[in-house]
Amino acid sequence: MGGVELFLAGVAALAVLSVVVKARAGVRRAQAAAEIARVGTSPVSLIGRIVGMAVVIAGVEWLVVIHSSNRVLVCVVLGVPALVTAYTLTKATTVTQIRSSSSRGRR
Repeated sequence: MGGVELFLAGVAALAVLSVVVKARAGVRRAQAAAEIARVGTSPVSLIGRIVGMAVVIAGVEWLVVIHSSNRVLVCVVLGVPALVTAYTLTKATTVTQIRSSSSRGRR
């Protein structure tokens, strides 16, 4: 192997090392952003979004019920949000995994 090949191999190794370091830094930044987003959502913000979506759904339902004489359409418009809500509430209130309360040194 000549000097040029060794030089190019060294540059390639540095490029690969640079990509790995940048990728790890990106992962750390993404994890930090995810943690901030998770912690930053307050119950008040959640309640506001829930109320906003409920108003939108109720408004669409009201418009369809008022302006439609088609019984099937009215049943679908009233039934689908009820099914989605029932599914979401059932998943939220069902215990799927029991974790022990002892931390065993973990936090």
